[in-house]
Amino acid sequence: MPAVYTGGKYYSLFSILSVINKTATKSPVFFEEKHSLTVLVTASSGLPHFPDFVTTTQVDKLPTSYCDSNKNIRANPKYGQKLINIESQIADWYIEQCFEIMSDYLKVKMGILTDLNQSEAVHILQVIIGCKWEEKTKETTSFLQFGYNGADFIKFDPKKLTWIPQTPQAASIKPKWEADESTYHLKRNKDFLNQICPDWLKKYMANNEGPLQGTVLPSVFLLQKSPDSPVSCSATGFYPNKAAMFWRKDGEEIQDGVDKTEILCNQDNTFQMRADINVSSVNPEDWERYECVFHLVDVKDDVVSRLEKEKIQSNWGKTQKHNEEGKKRCSVYRFFTLARNMSLCF
Repeated sequence: MPAVYTGGKYYSLFSILSVINKTATKSPVFFEEKHSLTVLVTASSGLPHFPDFVTTTQVDKLPTSYCDSNKNIRANPKYGQKLINIESQIADWYIEQCFEIMSDYLKVKMGILTDLNQSEAVHILQVIIGCKWEEKTKETTSFLQFGYNGADFIKFDPKKLTWIPQTPQAASIKPKWEADESTYHLKRNKDFLNQICPDWLKKYMANNEGPLQGTVLPSVFLLQKSPDSPVSCSATGFYPNKAAMFWRKDGEEIQDGVDKTEILCNQDNTFQMRADINVSSVNPEDWERYECVFHLVDVKDDVVSRLEKEKIQSNWGKTQKHNEEGKKRCSVYRFFTLARNMSLCF
């Protein structure tokens, strides 16, 4: 499955709408008041059953709109419509990008790049373009960067209007790449990065009261698929997405044997995350020395779940009652697993 470029990281296409920064692994937790408007594009060749390109737009990592080369276009009914209501030009810009400009632009770029790898049947071109705004300092930054076949490739300097190669291959095709960038394209990139994108983002945040008011604490579950499986500490339904989860032993955070997921978005625009701990080497009498801790920004008290076998939901048990409960718990576990892999929040 091809990966999606998100500024230094690559993710499966199934998680294109859930690109969230990794949470901090140590306490105390500090969060930046930085907002972002980002357009993510994945173009491909050699994949007959996949659109030539897929585009998603996000505000603060929450999906607002989607389109692809098959003329599919849709907006998140809450965030996407709100963005359009605040700035009507966004809808016109997005439709123009999806159905007029993007297709031809990406075909030309893909043509330039495929000349580098004639032996490969499948090629993936990934683009991230957008801006960030620091609420406290009022500083804005913008970015336009391409990834190719799973690696950083070339990025645009919006101030100098030049392209900066990230690989020797990119340096070799830079003249041809820049020759394709007409004055029209350069001006469009400059205007969007330096003016349009920051203006839209500031307007959105000025009118934004958040999808939910205040903070919402999650429901926290301890889940285990089998006696030999890791124990998953899963938190779902929290808001906002500025949160951290970790395991600790005797009050001290631990790293060994712990595997964390990213924060993902639920269908109701709340969030979920998970932290697994390998208990295979933990003596049963020591289990209660371990605790799962969920921390939400601006909330004084953490949600703490002690590792106790009686609290673990699983799909294995000895009695019929346990078996019936196990079916429900297994469904819960599958829900978290599915949501982890396919968090399309439309």
